[in-house]
Amino acid sequence: MDLSTTFFVLAFTAIAIYIVSSMIMVSQLQKRGVKINFFLLRLYLIKYAQQYKKITKEETGRIGSLYYLHIISVNTALVCAVIGLLLR
Repeated sequence: MDLSTTFFVLAFTAIAIYIVSSMIMVSQLQKRGVKINFFLLRLYLIKYAQQYKKITKEETGRIGSLYYLHIISVNTALVCAVIGLLLR
C-alpha cells in the first residue's frame, strides 16, 4: 500500500467519523426540541452544528465535544484527501 492510498483511507475514516458525529449531534438537537428538516439535512448541517454549539454552551457553559469532533473530522478529511491527491 503506497502513501497516497494511506491518506485516502485516513480521509474516508474521517468522513465516517464526520457522518456519525453529525447524526448524533442532530439526534441531540432533536431531543432538545429543535425541529430538524431531514429532507434538506445536508444543506442545513452547518446551521445545526452552530445551534448545537450554542445550546450546549448555554446549558453547560462549555461547547459540546461533538462539535469539536465534527469540525476536526471534516478538516482532517479535507487535508488527507488533498495530500493523497498531491502524492498521486
